[in-house]
Order: sequence, then structure tokens, then C-alpha cells
Amino acid sequence: MLNLKSIYFYFLATKLNIEKKLKTIYFTTSFYDKKLKSKVPKQFYFFPNSFLLSSLTSHKNFAFKLSDIEPDIFWEEKNLEKDFENLHSFFWLNLIDRKNNNFLIKKIITVWIYKNSRYKKIIWKNSITSRRIISWILNADIILNNSDNVFKNDFLQSIIVQSNHLKKNIRFEKYFLDKIETITAILLTGLVFKDYIDNFDLANKELEKLIDNNFDNEGFPLDRNPINLLKFSKYLIIIKECIKDSQQYVPDYLENVIDKILNCLKSIQTPSNQIPLFNGASEYELNDYFNYIEKLNYKIKKNKTKSGGIQIMKYKKHTVFFDVGSSPKKNYSRNYQSGPLSFEYFYGEDKIITNCGFGEKISKKAILLSRLTSGQSTLCINDSSVVKFERNKLINSAFGNSIKESFKILNPEFKEDSSELKSSASHNAYEKKFGCTHKREIKIDKTKNFLLGIDNIEKLENNKIAKINVRFHLHPSITAVQTMSGNSILIQLNKNNSLVFTSEGNKILLEKSIFLAKNKILNNLCINIAKEIKNNETIMWEIRKSN
Repeated sequence: MLNLKSIYFYFLATKLNIEKKLKTIYFTTSFYDKKLKSKVPKQFYFFPNSFLLSSLTSHKNFAFKLSDIEPDIFWEEKNLEKDFENLHSFFWLNLIDRKNNNFLIKKIITVWIYKNSRYKKIIWKNSITSRRIISWILNADIILNNSDNVFKNDFLQSIIVQSNHLKKNIRFEKYFLDKIETITAILLTGLVFKDYIDNFDLANKELEKLIDNNFDNEGFPLDRNPINLLKFSKYLIIIKECIKDSQQYVPDYLENVIDKILNCLKSIQTPSNQIPLFNGASEYELNDYFNYIEKLNYKIKKNKTKSGGIQIMKYKKHTVFFDVGSSPKKNYSRNYQSGPLSFEYFYGEDKIITNCGFGEKISKKAILLSRLTSGQSTLCINDSSVVKFERNKLINSAFGNSIKESFKILNPEFKEDSSELKSSASHNAYEKKFGCTHKREIKIDKTKNFLLGIDNIEKLENNKIAKINVRFHLHPSITAVQTMSGNSILIQLNKNNSLVFTSEGNKILLEKSIFLAKNKILNNLCINIAKEIKNNETIMWEIRKSN
């Protein structure tokens, strides 16, 4: 069955890649260029609020001052090498003094239209084109202020030509984050130009299908990547607010999914106001985003105790995020990390136990390392990753770096009473290769105020000796030392605050590790319980406040 699946995906990938190459050739023809041209609108029906774009822009990514730029050479290749995508998306328009730089902005856009009025492979990539349209529309009040008719006509025609390109290719966009950008761009053209109301209708239908196909009933993305709650909701809010400003009816499905997504995002917000590092997430500060939605008068409902397969346990200073979700399906797994039953632990606002994060902003090698089971705070047998990832370049070029084999989570349970908070689950990913299952139970003892964990290996096949490693990656901000006895680790938070990690009867190692959740590789420490086992094995560990 697996071989048949591989063959199916291979031929499907071949078909998709051939289509991509043929389309690229077709896009460069004069015939295609003529097909993109249609009626140029006379004016904007309304100007959307440029503040809406602030959720997508950051001064941290802004690397130049417009006053230092010569418009005629702005688009020379040597000026674009470091920041090609950001410059061509025009999101930087929201980060400059637009009123005082109005003439320069017009000149830069004029040169861009002259150089790129016809399709160019990278510059007209769907994602970049979509962002460019969104930025131009949300900044149109300044761009068109005091402009002559020639510039205005060229500017409006360029928006329509680019949006026509997106319309012709929207059905070929498979990745849902790129598709929401495309939908947003098309939908905005349908709102601001009365002659293109069909664009709104098309985008509205596509958006409803996209949400149905990529989110669960609770509003969590099916790829199980927490950061996509953030990325997706930004575009949904832009869409909703622009529909309201255009005085059109906001669809019920849109209202509902925004409420659900924001509720999920709030539920997994860590005590340090970040996103937990599961399944492709990197460190991201949430304060600015929640301030942004608060200014737009969004209200978030009560927090959940489970969201997207992540169990959330909180008591006093203890907070645990525990991944008790199964692996996503192949077509949703491009950023998945093989860490079932991994967890992250906070004491107060300090992150103690972490996963390694996703190395997307660093390098392809960093991504590969961050996908290994050993990079997550969970159990590993014989240095094997829980899932295998697709190695076929043809398949990966079509679907992203997807998983090859999936697994299931078994018997998830959650309990809370006056004495404890407890969550447990098993997974069968090691069943085929090693003939065993891994069960993990994590408990916050309310009476004695400490964290307890139990890892259980069941039904190891044929009494074969296997090496297991239970890893607990410490956040880079945390220092730790092994105690003199050798059977515990002292975790230092500050001068007067420390925790002790113990695992009675087991060998505990304190090793060097790496942390990949930022835009560079950081060194950190990792607690490792290493052991050889033959049959069933139970490993208990705990984290307590030191005396």
C-alpha cells in the first residue's frame, strides 16, 4: 500500500512539475501579456485603512532610508540582492514617512511598472505579487495623492494586470498560506474597484473552500503548526475590515473562523507571550499582534485547555504545553517536526524545557536538523526519528518536504481535580520497527507543587536490546549544572530561584545542544536520560523547586 502511495505521489508530482514549467513558458509570451489586460478602473471606490498592513510589517526587517535612495537606480540588481522579496512586495511602504516621500514613492513605482509590466518568474511569483497588490491598495491614498492622470492610469492598470494573473493561476496554488495572500489581493481589487465586483465573489468562494479544507472544527490549521494561526489570521482580519469599510456584508463563516483562530492563538500563548515550538513554529512575540487586534476592537473568548492537539496545563507557576496530536496528512506536513508527545514547560515566565524550534530562517540544513526527533523534548529509540521524511526531490518540489509515513496517537486522556492536573497519551510510531509503543504521562501535583513525568515503553519485540534517550532541551536563557551525586540537575533561573530535575535510578547526562527557533543557531543545554532496555521499561522524572 505504501509503495502504491509513493508511486501515486511520484506521478502526481511529475504532472505538477511539468505543468509549472509549461506555464512559466506560456506566461512569458506576448499572447499571455495581452490576455491579462482588461478595463482600467477610473478610481478607487474607497481607500482602505493603511493601519491594517501594520500586522504584516516590521521595522526589524526594514533596511534602508528612502531619503538616501536614488529612484532611477533603486531597482538595480546590486541593490536588491539582500532583500529582493521584501522590496518587490512593497510592504516597506508602511514603514516610511509616506507624506514627505510621496514624490519618491511615485517615482519608484513608475520605474517598477516600466521594468516589470510583463511577467518575470520571481518578481511575479504569486506570493510576492499578492503582497505587492495588497500594499499598493492599502497605501493608495498616499500613492495617488496629487498624482497626474498618466501615473494614475499606469498604476491602476498594473494592479488589474497583476490581479488578472493571480485569478488565472489561483487554482494551481496548493500551499494554503500562499493562497490566502492571493485570495486577499484578488478580493481587495473587487472591493475597491466597482467594475471588478466579480473578483470579490470569486475570492469569497475560494476563501470559504480554503478554510474548510485547511482548518479543523475548532479553528486550528490541519498542518498543526501554531505559527500559522498568526499568519493566517492577519490576512483574514485585513479581509474582514476592508469588507466592513466597503459597507458590504461580512460573511458569517469569516466572522466565525476569525473568532475560532484568535481563541486558539490566545489559548496557546505562553507565559513569555510567545508561541510554543511545535510542528514548524519559531519564536514570535505576540504582544504587538494582540495590541493590534485590540485596537480593532476584537474580543477573545475564554482560553481552551486543548487546541490543535496541544494539551495546555496551568497551575500556579507551572505551565505545560504537551503535544498529544497525531501527525498531519502528507499534503499538510511540509513543516512538520517528528516530536510526538514532546512538551514545553514554563515556571512563571521562564521557559525551562523547550523544543529546538524550526530552522526555516537559518538554512536548509538547520531545517533538516530541527525535524529530527532528537531535537524535541521527547523519547527516542536507537537514535531514530519517529517519522521518515520524503527524500525524492521531485515530490518535494511539488509538495514541500513532506512526511513519508504517519503515526497515530492512542488513548489520549486528561484529568483535573483538587489534587492534580494530568495528561497522558501513547503513539505507535515505533511499533513497526521496534515492536513497541511509547506512552507518556505528565502531571502537575497540586498538593506538593511539582511536575512529574512518566515515560513507558511497552511490548519491546523479541527481547532485543534497544537504546533509548529521553531528552529535555533547556532554553538558551537557562543555565544548569550536574549535582555532585550525579543523579540530578540543578536548573538556575536567577540568584535566588532554582529548580531540580531528578530521575531516580537512571543515568542523567547534561549535554550540549542547539536551539533553532530564532534567525541564528544558539547553543543550549540538554538533559538526557540514556538507557539500554530489553523489555517493558518505565522511566520516571520530576522537576521541583529546590530547597
